[in-house]
Amino acid sequence: MKKIALMITVFLMLALNNAIAGSDGEKSLSKNKNGEVKDCFEGVNRAFFAFNKGLDNILVEPLAKGYRYLPSPIRTGTSNFLSNLSLVVTVPNNVLQGDIGLAGKNTARFAVNTTVGILGLFDPAAKLGLNNYEKEDYGQSLATWGVGEGCYLVLPVLGPSTARDTVGSLATFLGGDAWYNVTVRNDTRYFSDFDYYASRGTSGVDFRAKNLESFDNLEKNSMDFYASVKSLYLQDRRQKILNSKEVIDTMNDSDWEEIETQ
Repeated sequence: MKKIALMITVFLMLALNNAIAGSDGEKSLSKNKNGEVKDCFEGVNRAFFAFNKGLDNILVEPLAKGYRYLPSPIRTGTSNFLSNLSLVVTVPNNVLQGDIGLAGKNTARFAVNTTVGILGLFDPAAKLGLNNYEKEDYGQSLATWGVGEGCYLVLPVLGPSTARDTVGSLATFLGGDAWYNVTVRNDTRYFSDFDYYASRGTSGVDFRAKNLESFDNLEKNSMDFYASVKSLYLQDRRQKILNSKEVIDTMNDSDWEEIETQ
């Protein structure tokens, strides 16, 4: 029943997104006259943004500052592990986007780092020429299929999103994330719900630690911090859709999907 309810929710959100954005993703209601994504629910979004900012101030930022005191090898190993884990979502989206070659490379990278690299703590695959490419998710796949961004959204705890990216995120709960399937949907003697949510929380802290100064500077230099974050997020997402084959440095992988979708 839960799965059916989630499927109905996805279809309804896709229908709403297409009604707002248009089948080509460029029509009137989701875009303002300058062609920017429309903030259809700005009042609610700003309220959630304030909530998330408060949560960051009292919890996430202090954890991120403490995380920075960990020895560099531990932080590097954590970033490597999280990056390797993200491949279980990236690979199926490589396939959905028609990039079978990159799906094969990422599969090989995952296999090498999970085994030789001890569950992804180390990155021997890079020495074999299996580079770390940009992550892919279901929101990006929907974009390649022509689904428009829809309205801008701010989700409690999760942060910035769009109607399209939110629909893409729901794919996790419909079997699109192997890590979620193993830990949450099929609780075993080896893994549990805690493992999944611990990895998601660690991912958020890791992301925040990499961006402490960046966010501080953005806030200090912004007349409207909410608007600045919205602009930064939307630019970042569009760039990722266009640059799916870009090679990245794991330790500098400070993108928004660390927090928002995986």
